Amino acid sequence: MTQNNDATYEHLDIRLENQTAWVTMNRPDSLNALNRKLVEELRDFFVGLYWRRDVRVVVIRGAGTAFCAGLDLKERSNSEGGRSIGAGLTAQRRISEIVIAMRRCPQPIIACIDGAAAGGGFAIALASDVRIATPRLKANAAFIRIGLTACDIGVSYFLPRMVGSSVAAEYMLTGRFFTAQRAYELGLISQIVEADDLQSLAQGFVDDMLHATPLGLRLTKECLNHAIDAQGLEAAIAMEDRNQILASSDGDFQEGVRAFLEKRRPVYETRES
Repeated sequence: MTQNNDATYEHLDIRLENQTAWVTMNRPDSLNALNRKLVEELRDFFVGLYWRRDVRVVVIRGAGTAFCAGLDLKERSNSEGGRSIGAGLTAQRRISEIVIAMRRCPQPIIACIDGAAAGGGFAIALASDVRIATPRLKANAAFIRIGLTACDIGVSYFLPRMVGSSVAAEYMLTGRFFTAQRAYELGLISQIVEADDLQSLAQGFVDDMLHATPLGLRLTKECLNHAIDAQGLEAAIAMEDRNQILASSDGDFQEGVRAFLEKRRPVYETRES
């Protein structure tokens, strides 16, 4: 178990290091499938991130040979029966709230994907900001292959924006798997590396992200989120203008400029509130 503020997690291991949260879904014997407890822990962690200033970057990965194989169908089959529609919607929102919180939290999220990222695991990968993977990546909208629709946990929002409507339809209507090479060609993942190199590649992204000021990093993620759905160029630029003035008025801006001119890494003031 790991301790996160006031929460004790059973299936989520969290290591805090240099303002970075290394988050591991830890149910390797079940390919890190989402049982009720893991869903609860993921939701609690990502919702709580919104208020945290001690964490600037998040790296999420899976223990063992998979990222996340999706919903734990064995647990679900043992607990279903006689549930009302209202109770079903509440249970559904408990899961979908994870990806909403992932997009809402100001910290960039790097997904390290090794092996299966199916169903809910695919959704968690898509809700991340940067995705890197091993050649073993095998990702799909598995929902449609078990009697549901492929439009679940934000996949119908994320995937067309990343790969286009035609490719999204191809994979969502069929439930076919993305290979690592296909995902890379489509821009769904940034790089492919062997499993032994995945953490060091993620660390390189972390180091570069921490080079930004704390406020600049948070505002960049915020602006990217809004720009994806902006009504037009002027709306996107209005957000950019606002964020640049906020960032340039922050105390860390001067340190960023000095560090650049002195050719050294910046040392920013850590703000806990």
